Amino acid sequence: MTRILAVANQKGGVGKTTTAVNLAASLAAAEKKVLLVDIDPQANASSGLGHPNGSAEQGVYHCLLGETELRSVIRETELPQLKVAPSSADLAGAEVELVTAERREHRLNEALSKVAQDYDYVLIDTPPSLGLLTLNALVAASDILIPMQCEYYSLEGLGALMGTIERVRASLNPRLSVWGVLLCMYDPRANLTKQVELEVRGHFGNKVFDTTVPRNVRLSESPSFGKPILLYDIASRGAQAYLELAREFLGREQRQPGPVVQEVVKRDA
Repeated sequence: MTRILAVANQKGGVGKTTTAVNLAASLAAAEKKVLLVDIDPQANASSGLGHPNGSAEQGVYHCLLGETELRSVIRETELPQLKVAPSSADLAGAEVELVTAERREHRLNEALSKVAQDYDYVLIDTPPSLGLLTLNALVAASDILIPMQCEYYSLEGLGALMGTIERVRASLNPRLSVWGVLLCMYDPRANLTKQVELEVRGHFGNKVFDTTVPRNVRLSESPSFGKPILLYDIASRGAQAYLELAREFLGREQRQPGPVVQEVVKRDA
């Protein structure tokens, strides 16, 4: 059984890519087979796992355009259980190139249908926007994980994202559900943090993870070394937060089993 999660928030700088990389790594450390698909043209998730922009001849861009199979672009990482399908700057043009393409919203779903069954989890790192690339992720995913910062603008962005999710459910992917909301760059000393946390927990209830990710220098440093935080400094507060998140994530999984991947893909057959 495979769970496909889009890690999405159209607001930038909220810990989206950091969460995609480090949750993927933490799940892999728990002996789960994980694929991280990077569909952000900035390619930060790819470089954070040792595959900097431009290092691969082909990537997710070529899969979306139908030029190659996703299986052929998947790369190894330092963690044996974690693989990555890298992004590239070419993806910035995909938004335009796919506008007139048939089934443009389903390209990623169709590419994943041939490989997803090889993994326990597929995480999709999305751009900080609600364009066609993010839409492809929401159509391909069974669930969405929303990282957010405890600030006012993040609340506004969360409202816009929920509106998009409802529209996707209504027309393209009725199975899409919010798997969880993660509070990142968390500072318990700030009054605004507490206010935003109360509002988010009041609205989403147990969808909000108990685990929070603090501001952490080591967590910010690790991408420049092409490593997830577990391989850069496992004793850091950032690493311990993502390990705890993985434990909570897997605990939820036991209570709510993931959909069989064939069922996820079937809706577009």
